[in-house]
Amino acid sequence: MFPRHHLQFLHSGSREVCETTTRGAICSLDVCGVAAVRGNHRAIGVQNFLEEAAKRLNSVEPVRFTISSRTDAGVHAMSNAAHLDIHRRSGLPPYSPEVVTQALNTHLKHRAIRVLKAFRVPNDFHARHAATSRTYLYRLATGCPWPDQLPVFEQNVCWALQTKCLDVAAMQEAAQHLLGTHDFSAFQSAGSPATNTVRTLQRISVSSGPASPFVLPQENRRLQFWTLEFESQSFLYRQVRRMTAVLVAVGQGTLTPTQVKAILESQDPLGKYQARVAPAHGLFLKSVLYDDFGKRGWDWKELGSH
Repeated sequence: MFPRHHLQFLHSGSREVCETTTRGAICSLDVCGVAAVRGNHRAIGVQNFLEEAAKRLNSVEPVRFTISSRTDAGVHAMSNAAHLDIHRRSGLPPYSPEVVTQALNTHLKHRAIRVLKAFRVPNDFHARHAATSRTYLYRLATGCPWPDQLPVFEQNVCWALQTKCLDVAAMQEAAQHLLGTHDFSAFQSAGSPATNTVRTLQRISVSSGPASPFVLPQENRRLQFWTLEFESQSFLYRQVRRMTAVLVAVGQGTLTPTQVKAILESQDPLGKYQARVAPAHGLFLKSVLYDDFGKRGWDWKELGSH
């Protein structure tokens, strides 16, 4: 059996990456979400960059990453997870977790991806199937009449709403209808591989977020930031972004909390309101937890300079 490692890594949802052409020029290249893109495509996934870096580990067999959460292009990850097997030549000892972490970070060709830490795990550990909890965070900004009035460093990390404020109490009431075990097919986008659309939403919250450190005194002082958090063992394709869009509609007065309950019970993904999808760039995968070592969360002090 090959030694198996579990990785904790983060990445930005940035769609910009440099590519050297045959003439030495630099051009932009899309990063197409987390999942690997196979074949002759210009779009590249985060997994492609990780597997390219892993080639420098000189495994006898090609290293393939199994990613816990395969997010769309533009979505950020503060904490994603993966497992990989590294088969060294006969007689050579397995790499230590520290060496794996350092080697991958040294050879990663995209500066917006970083391996935080590696762990040795049993060979039957599976990064996707063993996860007991995934938490997504969505950031909103209100009081922004025009998108270009959002601070430069916030433009790719939150959804700027033109409305001056949100009815947070109504959003919180609507969120309660989504809490618990339901058939969430009304919030699933086409293209999902899931055959079972029942999920258990363990936690959902709507709250005012911390003030942005990037809002300068001379910029729009009416800006306010809001945070939505969703926790479940797993989610359907684009479920979080579609639930976010519906809750924002409630906050803006377009929908009522009772209508959200009706949308959920309709199980119709093509309805007028639930077909809306919040922009990818406001979404963050916040954490992926596991029974064995994830319930206590991650001790960021242990992560060191990685």
